[in-house]
Order: sequence, then structure tokens, then C-alpha cells
Amino acid sequence: MNATDLAEARERPTPPPEAGSAAGQSLAGLLRPHLRSFAAVVILQVIGAVAGLAPLLAVVELGRALLAPGPIDHGHVWSVVVVGAAGLFVRLLFTAASSGIGHLLDGRVQLSFRRQLAARLGRVPIGWFSRRRTGELAKVVGQDVSAVHPFIAHTPGELVAAFVVPLVSLIYLFTIDWRLTLITLIPVVLAVALVPLMMTPTRLREQEEFDAAMGRIASSVVEFVQGISVVKAFGGAGRAHRRFRTATDDFVGIFYRWVRGVSVIAAGMQLALSPPFVLLVVLIGGAALITTGGLPPADLLPFLLLGLGLTAPVAALGHGFDELQAARRAAGRIRDVLEVAPLPEPAHPIAPQGHRVELRDVRFGYEAGHEVLRGIDLVLEPGTVTAIVGPSGSGKSTLVQLLPRFFDPTHGSVVLGGVDLRELGSRELYRTVSFVFQDVRLLRASVADNIALAVPHADRDDVVRAARTANIHDRILELPRGYDTVLGEEAGLSGGEAQRIALARALLAATPVLVLDEATAFADPQTEQAVRRALAAQGDRTILVIAHRLETVADADTVVMLDNGAIVEQGRPAELLAQNGKFAAFWRSHRSAIADETETRGGVLQGDEPR
Repeated sequence: MNATDLAEARERPTPPPEAGSAAGQSLAGLLRPHLRSFAAVVILQVIGAVAGLAPLLAVVELGRALLAPGPIDHGHVWSVVVVGAAGLFVRLLFTAASSGIGHLLDGRVQLSFRRQLAARLGRVPIGWFSRRRTGELAKVVGQDVSAVHPFIAHTPGELVAAFVVPLVSLIYLFTIDWRLTLITLIPVVLAVALVPLMMTPTRLREQEEFDAAMGRIASSVVEFVQGISVVKAFGGAGRAHRRFRTATDDFVGIFYRWVRGVSVIAAGMQLALSPPFVLLVVLIGGAALITTGGLPPADLLPFLLLGLGLTAPVAALGHGFDELQAARRAAGRIRDVLEVAPLPEPAHPIAPQGHRVELRDVRFGYEAGHEVLRGIDLVLEPGTVTAIVGPSGSGKSTLVQLLPRFFDPTHGSVVLGGVDLRELGSRELYRTVSFVFQDVRLLRASVADNIALAVPHADRDDVVRAARTANIHDRILELPRGYDTVLGEEAGLSGGEAQRIALARALLAATPVLVLDEATAFADPQTEQAVRRALAAQGDRTILVIAHRLETVADADTVVMLDNGAIVEQGRPAELLAQNGKFAAFWRSHRSAIADETETRGGVLQGDEPR
């Protein structure tokens, strides 16, 4: 999603919650917009399940008719055969229709969820993503949405069969002999009595721990794969593998705990519902009644056949409840994402007058009670370059992320052209502010499309001009199809080359305000110099840059020294150096580091002096 698309998504008003919206609802509200389709699935399954009993009942009636004393009624026998065959045909027809509609319904529900997630993720603050693990978010959008499939497409049939088939069978068996019917129910009663033991708070907690452990494994795999090159280059493979092994070891321990807790219960249920145990119970009870003359021998046949039919659906009932619980947990995690507060949009956006940027007493913290920025007062004049310097953890990246409104300050305001960013519509904001960060993400699209991301209708000459300015044109021409090469499929780019593509994108966008967060960290000196010259020729563009290279600091109009979330020094580079304060110490330490590196390489130190 590019800046323009993101702005358009945010600009659209948030629709009122619909009846079937998953946001703010439990799994019970999942099917509300699809109630008719779900009702059709259930009704068709009921008809098919009841019709499926016809073949069994036909066998029972045939046995009783053939074993009864006296001549055989051939007409009755053939009638029973026809009814059994018709029941089998109806079962196949209606269960197939139910399954087909159920899968279509499942596709619509999953599509609805993914559209809701896409719409919500397009409206949440961009900074929210930086606080989330990639693997966990991917699990919500992928696995958790897919976890709804069994509940929609399969569970209704299993649950209907589990309740309807036993009910109809019991009614029939009660008409034959109520005593043997109660005996036949003993295995079912034993199995059902064990079900609550599977739903205790301890079992549910273990299942939640199981899901959390799976999420940690997914996150560790994503992080390891994304950083594999750095890990191997610096010999940290052991430590990186250790994180994955720790996650897997935790999962194994949790899984063993869960299995130990449910294995005895599950084994008891399987034993109670197993055909040998059911037949044993029915035969013992039937033999007792037959030997006492209380039951004709032919009447034992329906209990032997339907008794097995009673237990099979109940066995499936356990799997249905498992799928229901899995779908409920997945819906809860989806709901958590859908309930993330979108970036507030003004009801009546105000257009900025110019592009002078002011930060007025800005305070911000990612967590309550811990401020990352403390009382920031800063003015960025049009046509100036402001460099932010400071030690690691001083709040530099957090500060620059406030300008494109990745976050809103917890106190104070960020003002653009006299308008608080919270009163500025997102579309106008991203027409005014562009940004390039160290961690660049390119789309699986052509090089030209990646450069023209924010200006989709730019002509090829403008794209080439921006690429030349970013010193990436020659490298693009070396690709298989030049500017038409699809990145990620036909070719890949290095980190520095990807940054230059992002810089070309920002130059083409030509927004009045540009934010650079170590955007030339991977660039060679020649590229950085070309970019600095290009930015200097941008007229009255307002530029805010996190700077680590002395050349960038030296060329800045204003240097802002951050320490512990507060501005400790601010002014022109030469003035701050003359004050011999924290900035001067920063300058000397960096020059010393460069000198040591240059001596090691056998070179000569050359660097710009502050103006």
C-alpha cells in the first residue's frame, strides 16, 4: 500500500458497525450477515442426516420381516428396500448441497474478514505496525482467518448429525423396547460425562498457551529468515538459532503438558464410544432381556445397528467442539486487530497555509508512565535542513515519525502550515509530507512503479530524472528489463540500492516537507553527496533528517541535539561546536572514529567543517 492509497483509505469515513462486523463482537456475531445461507446449510444437513437413517432402518425392518414367523410379505420387503435406497439418495443429494453451500459461505465469510482487516490496517496509525511482531500479525490475517473454515464448512454438519441422528434413533428404539434403549445409552452417557473435563479452566488455559507458543514460533522464524544474512555475516547463527530453539522447546513443553492433561480423558471417551464396547453393552443387556423372555430375539437387531449409529456422531461432537473453540480463539484475535482504534480523522479538514513545521511542547510515550519525548519545542522553516543528532535511544526516530503522523503526541501538538496535524486530512498530509526510512520495503512491482508509487501517473521521463538524481539510473539499466523489471521476481536489489529507489520515489513526489530517518545509511559517499546536492536544490522544501555522517551535519542549517528525549542543544553547526558542549563532543567522537577507520585502511581523513 503506497502513501496515496493509505491516505485515500484513511480519508474515507469509518462506516457504522454492521450487524455482522466482527469488531466488537464475539464468534456468535460471525454469521449474522449470512444468516440465510447458514440456515440453509443447517436445514439441508438435517434433512440429509435424517434421510441417512433410512438405509439402517430398512436393514432393521428387513431383518425383522425375514425373521418373523409365517410367510414372507414380498411386497413389504420390496417397499422397505425402495425406501432405504431413496433415503440413501436423498442423504447424498442434501448433504452434498449442504456442503457446497457451506463452502461458498465459508469463502464469503473469510473474504469479509480479510476485507475488514485490510480496511482496518489501512486506517490504523502506521507506527502501530512497528510495535507488533510480523509473525503474529501474519498469523491473524492468514491462519486465524483460515481457522474459521472448519466451523463454517464442516462443524454444522457434524453438530447436526450429533444431535439429530441420535434423537431420531432414540425415538425409534423407544418404540421397540425402552429398557434396552436405556442400556444402549450407557456408552454415550459415559462419554458425554467426560466432556466437561475437557473444558475446565486449566484445559482452556493450556490451549491458549499452545496458541501463544505457536505464535512465538512463527515470529522467531520470520525474524530469523529476515535477518539471516546479517546473522551469518557476523557469526551470530548460534544465537539466532537459539531463539528459535527456545521457542520450539517452550512449545514442546506446553504441548506435552496439554497432552498429559487430556490423554486419559480422551482415551476414556474413545473406549466408551468404540464399537466393541458398544456391542458388548448391547449384547449383555439384550441377552439378559431375551433369556428372561422380555424381548423377542429379532428385536435385538435394531439396537445392534443403531447403537453404533448413536456413538459415531457423539464421537464427532468432540471434534466439533474443538473446532468451535479454535474458531472462537481465532475470532478473538481477529477482533483484537479490528478493534484497534483508527487514526482519528477531522470531520472538517483544514488546509495548511504554507509548510512551516512547529513542534509545540511535544511529549510522547509508547507506554503510559514512560515518556520517550519530553517537552520538544522546535521550528522547521521552509527551505532549511534540520539535522537531528544524539545517542542511541535519545528519541530521534520517534521525533521524526511524528511529522508523517505515524503517532499523535500524547501532549502538545505538531503544526504544519499553522494547522495541527490532527486537523489536517490524511490525503492532504501525504501530499505535503513524504518520508524515507532506513528500513526500506519495495513492492513486487516494476522499478518504475516503485519509484512512481506516490505519483502513479508520472511519465517515464520524470521517473528517470528522479532515478538519476538518486544515483540509481545506471544500476536500473543493468537489470533484465530496465525500468520494467519486476523486483522480487526478475531481480533483487541490495540494501543501498533499495534506499536509492526510495529516495528517487521521495524526490519524484516533490512534497514540500521531507523526512529522512538514516535514509542514506547504506549509500556510498558519492550517492550521498549527489542526494545532498539534489535536496539542496529543492528550493523552499523543509527537510528533517536524522544524521550520523558528519557531512550531513555540516550541511544542515540547524542541528538539534537530543538526549534522553529532550533537546539539550540547538543551533547552527559552527555555533554549537564553538560552545564546546554535547554536540562538540559528539562531533569530536565521530571525527575520531572516522580517523581511526581511515588510518586502518591507509587513507587520509577528509571531512567538511561545520558552517
